[in-house]
Formats: sequence, C-alpha cells, structure tokens
Amino acid sequence: MIEKHILIDEIDPVLLYGVNNANMQIVKALYPKLRIVARGNIIHVMGDELEMCAFEENITKLQKHVLQYNSLSEEDILQITNGKKARQEGTEGVIVYSVTGKAIMARSENQQKLVKAFQQDDMIFAVGPAGSGKTYTSIALAVRALKNKEVRKIILSRPAVEAGEKLGFLPGDMKDKIDPYLQPLYDALEDMIPIQKLREMMEQNIIQIAPLAFMRGRTLNDAVVILDEAQNTTTAQIKMFLTRMGMNTKMIITGDVTQIDLPHNVRSGLTEALRILHGVRGISFVNLDKKDIVRHKLVTRIVEAYEHQDQTKEENNKPNENK
Repeated sequence: MIEKHILIDEIDPVLLYGVNNANMQIVKALYPKLRIVARGNIIHVMGDELEMCAFEENITKLQKHVLQYNSLSEEDILQITNGKKARQEGTEGVIVYSVTGKAIMARSENQQKLVKAFQQDDMIFAVGPAGSGKTYTSIALAVRALKNKEVRKIILSRPAVEAGEKLGFLPGDMKDKIDPYLQPLYDALEDMIPIQKLREMMEQNIIQIAPLAFMRGRTLNDAVVILDEAQNTTTAQIKMFLTRMGMNTKMIITGDVTQIDLPHNVRSGLTEALRILHGVRGISFVNLDKKDIVRHKLVTRIVEAYEHQDQTKEENNKPNENK
C-alpha cells in the first residue's frame, strides 16, 4: 500500500471536483481499491500501487480536459477513464472554451483574418468599430497561447484617459482609480478563465492589467501583450508601447479610429502608427467593419447612422464648385 499527494495547480479544483464533489464521487467509484480525499488543491490518495498508477494518469488527463474546455461532465469522466477522448467533434476553429464550456471562435471573415495574422506575425493591428470582436478575439488568442504554454504571461493595457490621464478625481487607491477604465478587459477574461483561477493568475502576475502609463521602462518578454483603445494614445505613447516588445512576444493593438477622445489639437497615435508602419515586414493589419459586429443588431444600425452623419458633414463641408 502506497500513499501519494497530487497537486491540482493549472485549473480551478472546483471544476475538477464538481459541485458538492459530484465528479470526485464518480472517480472514487471507478477506483474501489483506493482511498481518495480531495481538499483544496491537493488530492490525497492511498491504496493499491497498480490502481494508483492508473488513477494518477487519468487525473492528469482530466486536468488537461478541464484546462481546455473549462468544464467536466460525467460522460467526459467515463470516456477519459476508459481510454477515449472526449469532445473530439466540432472543435475545428475553436480558439478557447468559455467558463460555461461554450466554444469561443472567430465569428466573421475578418475575425478569422485576425486569428490567422496572430499565427503568422508577432505584431498585429486590429482596427474596427465597437462590437466587431477585435478585443474579445484578441484576448481569446492570448488565453489560448497561455494555456498551450506558448507564453508565460498575458499583459493587457489601455490608455486610462478620456481627455488626459486625470485619475486623481476618482475615489480610492490606484487600483480603484484605474479599474473602471480596464473593466472591459476583466469582463472578457472572466468569460474565459474561472474567477478563482483568474484571481490567482493576477496575484502571481501571470495575467497583468495596467494602464498604458505603467509600461514605460519595461521590456516585455515571453508574453502576449494587448493594447486596447489605442486610438486614445498619443504618438509618443504608442511609440513607447511598441518599443517595449521583447523576445518571444506577440503584440496586438486594437482601436476604433471613429471614437477618438483626445483633445482636437492632439493627433491619435493609432492613426499615425497605421500610416508610419504600413508595409513594415512582420506587422499585420486587420480591418474589421460593421459586418463583423457581433453585439445586439441595434449596434450595427447605430454605427451605420453615425457613418451616414459623418458622410453628410463631409459633403456639406466641401467647397461649392458652382460658386
């Protein structure tokens, strides 16, 4: 009789154990010669050596399944422990799985171009209107790279500005001040990583979320780095950000050039970067449009209405050639 302690470290143990330890009850029934006690992130096992080896191998497989799919059902457990692979069908094109087990994938042609660009190049500019999936798809790609151990960390940033980085008027400490600006990034991450595991990863700096001002002086190695809302950077800020790129790092810069909140006399760093870096080898440019919008159908209509308004303004501002 031998005893082992198995560490559950890459996933949220609750997903493996199941609600009220339902999954572990199924596993225990499959190994009657073992005494299994699951507490916290440690599984204590004692019993027959041969059955122990089979148990340890299958627990590793179950962990990998949970890491990929963010869920574990009774059917999954029985298939995996019987030497079969669960969920082989319908996985083509899936980037990652949400915390509810739903497949997250590119839902439009231009989102697919973003996925392909991420595979080919180390720096990608993804530009498009609100709701076109540029940020959500980018974060999904980053989470997949982290899960596949292609990188060691994810760094997410956005300029904490509306009209200048004046955070002092908000209550609380620095985290309280910047969190409202970074909430969209938290929302996307919470869709893809169980909340307890996400907190652990943030505490360990495996996932870092910070305003752009905190990037100065850093070299970002072995990471996927995403700059969101890049249209609200100045030329100096975006240049500073882009030159933080280190070894084994991929950068995705997202923005919407129709929603620039900078003062009128300040040029957007994103529009400048798109012009200056066009044609530079190793950089991809993906343009999303209203056909890629995956939010409520009204969002597409709102974007179209504002586009029509902008076109009308341009026509009215053109000099009258008949004068």
